[in-house]
Amino acid sequence: MSIKETLGTQLKEAMRSKDAVKRTVIRTLMSAIKNAEIDLQSELDDDGIITVFNKQAQQRKDSIEAYQKAERQDLVDNEKAELDFISQFLPEQMSEQEIQKLVEIVINEVNATNPSDMGKVMGKLMPQIKGKADGKLVNSIVSSKLK
Repeated sequence: MSIKETLGTQLKEAMRSKDAVKRTVIRTLMSAIKNAEIDLQSELDDDGIITVFNKQAQQRKDSIEAYQKAERQDLVDNEKAELDFISQFLPEQMSEQEIQKLVEIVINEVNATNPSDMGKVMGKLMPQIKGKADGKLVNSIVSSKLK
């Protein structure tokens, strides 16, 4: 069953059980998928949908951070619930130790020695971890290793 079909099934279940949060997040995800398909002028496969979900998850993370600064716990809770739902479709995230090992390997492969080599490292690293790690975390690890 494709991700789209799974979302359709879960939307029906959410509507039957009157789960407003789940219903809303599914509709938002379906809309984001449709918008991406319109932009690309082709139908997305599951990998393309995962990319859309990663963007949606990042938006939720950014919102949670902003709402925490504003001390809006009600909105934080809502965003966390949506993020939890989206996360079930995303690949398992790499641990910080796994990222550090991979960063060290890539730094050695491209012979990076200083911060100006960051572009070479990130260019080789990001395709390997796309969707499996937060870009901000990867960026900070690479920055710390190239000092």
